[in-house]
Amino acid sequence: QVQLVESGGGLVQAGGSLRLSCAASVSIFSINVINVMGWYRQAPGKQRELVAAITSHDITNYASSVKGRFTISRDNARSTVYLQMNSLKPEDTAVYYCNAEGPPPAMTSYWGQGTQVTVSS
Repeated sequence: QVQLVESGGGLVQAGGSLRLSCAASVSIFSINVINVMGWYRQAPGKQRELVAAITSHDITNYASSVKGRFTISRDNARSTVYLQMNSLKPEDTAVYYCNAEGPPPAMTSYWGQGTQVTVSS
């Protein structure tokens, strides 16, 4: 079982920056435990969407709406994945969730409790 704890959310003005952290209870990208880690967000009345993801081979993927503004990274020694968010916009306001996905075929998905990010205009 993998536990994920997010931190770093808050209230920021448009154009500002925040860094989210996701601490995992296991060594991230442990063989046969975690294959991909990502950040998702869910705004009120909207579906949860992928923001950014990073694989065990450091391949990253970003939603088009955040490309060039957000950066996902990892610190294996701290078992932590980060999301650096720059040039924030009001439309980035959402609850941000950390996700860890296990390897195939099961691809078990683990979720954190979420952290609120609010960007004021």
